[in-house]
Amino acid sequence: MPAASFLLACDAVLLATAMAAIAFGRVEGAHRAVYGTALVVSTAIAAVALGYLLTAGGVPSDTWLPLGLPWLGADFRVDPLAAFFLVVVGAGGAAAGLYGLGYGSHESAPHRVLPFFPAFLAGMNLVVLAADAFTFLLCWEFMSLASWALVMAHHREEGNARAGYVYLVMAGFGTMALLLAFGLLAGAGGDYGFDAIRAAQRPAFVPTLVLVLMLLGAGSKAGLVPLHVWLPLAHPAAPSHVSALMSGVMTKVAIYGFVRVVFDLLGTPAWWSGIVVLVLGAVTAVLGILHALMERDLKRLLAYSTIENVGVVFICLGLALAFQASGMGAAAALALTAALFHVLNHSLFKSLLFFGAGAVLSATGHRDMERLGGLIHRMPQTSVAFLVGCVAIAALPPFNGFVSEWLAFQAILQSPQVPQWGLRIIVPAVGGLLALAAALAAACFVRAFGITFLGRPRSDAAATAHEVDRWSLAAMLALAVGCLLAGILPGLVIDALAPVTLALLGERMPAQAGLDWLSIVPIAAGRSSYNPLLVFVFIVASAALAVAVAHRLGSRALRRGPAWGCGFPDPGPVAQYSAGSFAQPLRRVFGTLLFRARERVEMPAPGSVAPARFTLEMHDLVWDRLYMPIASGIGFAADRLNRLQFLTIRRYLSLVFVSLVALLLVLALWP
Repeated sequence: MPAASFLLACDAVLLATAMAAIAFGRVEGAHRAVYGTALVVSTAIAAVALGYLLTAGGVPSDTWLPLGLPWLGADFRVDPLAAFFLVVVGAGGAAAGLYGLGYGSHESAPHRVLPFFPAFLAGMNLVVLAADAFTFLLCWEFMSLASWALVMAHHREEGNARAGYVYLVMAGFGTMALLLAFGLLAGAGGDYGFDAIRAAQRPAFVPTLVLVLMLLGAGSKAGLVPLHVWLPLAHPAAPSHVSALMSGVMTKVAIYGFVRVVFDLLGTPAWWSGIVVLVLGAVTAVLGILHALMERDLKRLLAYSTIENVGVVFICLGLALAFQASGMGAAAALALTAALFHVLNHSLFKSLLFFGAGAVLSATGHRDMERLGGLIHRMPQTSVAFLVGCVAIAALPPFNGFVSEWLAFQAILQSPQVPQWGLRIIVPAVGGLLALAAALAAACFVRAFGITFLGRPRSDAAATAHEVDRWSLAAMLALAVGCLLAGILPGLVIDALAPVTLALLGERMPAQAGLDWLSIVPIAAGRSSYNPLLVFVFIVASAALAVAVAHRLGSRALRRGPAWGCGFPDPGPVAQYSAGSFAQPLRRVFGTLLFRARERVEMPAPGSVAPARFTLEMHDLVWDRLYMPIASGIGFAADRLNRLQFLTIRRYLSLVFVSLVALLLVLALWP
């Protein structure tokens, strides 16, 4: 059976599971059937796709179904690019299914989640498999609507209905942009098959318009600034395992759409297109992590962090476009490999972190970090898994996040060889912003882990929390192991990505598997190399030696004393550092310019018993200055157009007559 046919059969099983869940979603134990099926089928999809990627090379596997438009049908294809993203979707779906076996047992509205969960997985797989524009857009909308239904699962909770509305509006806007992009690619011939689009001849202005439309369409789903506004609303509203899928997997499907069109269907890009993507990626990375640093809500923090990581991926994609246009094939392959490696890495550690946030929410009922603390004693296994995710996303060795960002910096260091002076100036500046984003990400997740898991409990719920179920722990620990393995064996991942870069660019990175001590060498051994296995061994040996010395030379006497309260004698938990105090220095540096932050302190007069008050006011400038004026304008126009429904019959007939005459004039004057 061809790989495409098998994968379509797996998606059919997921859709059948969704249909069955509609009927049995309220039945006891239905979640085990739905999530168990998702686990098995997603594992099969990931395994088949990985096997194809490692063994089939660049030979596509095609399947045609008599569905969709009568003269078109539905084309599906597995090639190296699709296979890699199917691995990402399958691995993420398997982890979410395993987590859901435990998390779903205490879901308050299972009948609103179970039917749409497998449908969402099937939609993402079908988008990646689609080989014609009509099927791609149909599956894209199916994926968007299924995920919208999951966002609205808890619609009665405050703010969730608004999150679903904003998500639906942004999804519709993105689909419209994609529709226009594929219309331009198909041209007057109207052949929507990807093979025909690749071979088509286009006017010079079409690639520019398509690039802009893809940044709007795929960028809105991925979370590029300023199209990111739905992420921090929708991710906290959805159940935690759905949030992990939306953040760790669905945004990657959007990146797949961008890569498929811009690198595969559009042809050789102009060199300046790399600058556009680079700048958007850099702005997205820095603004995303700064917003994350200001957040108290753990899931909103992770949502903003997703924006930052999407920015990192687009920085690498911009570099690949620039190098490809400049004829630097090896550097383009390095940048594209870094982008795809970070796609895989982010799907692993962001899913892990959302699972950890879901475990904290299940155990305490809180997402506000100011009401947590001390959970390392109550939830030790969750805290270890969450710590691995924090270290990985902070790009610290020996975990996987370090490798992909290190490859990105290696690609940036190739910029002096480009012939265009604009790129020689822009790329180092983007490298500085990427370094800033990496440093801020480390600070962000020191804050997230420290405030959530360390210190003393700040609420009764945190003090009485308990460890979550074994299924949830198994999912988190499996992802933590994945982060470690991808970090210490990156050469295997780089070699697995070689067929993708060969298919898109005609180049690949040097083979890594045969190098001594599992080192990785991006360009040449004399220029740069990294040995993750030796770094891992050194870290483990140093830590073990430090522990041994401390136990050997340290006093065995037990001494107890009051915890240091930052200079205050009050031993209460409120004397600890809080999330707000941790972020205050950075807020004072960046907040005035980027958030219009205003702090007001009201101190009572001496002798007064009135409390002191601290008030912080912050704004999302993208929302206030871009989306609010648009919403106000639409509201103003709707109020004026509302008068049309109160016209008399004579005025209606006159309006129809004038419209008909105007349309006839347009047709008469059309060249």
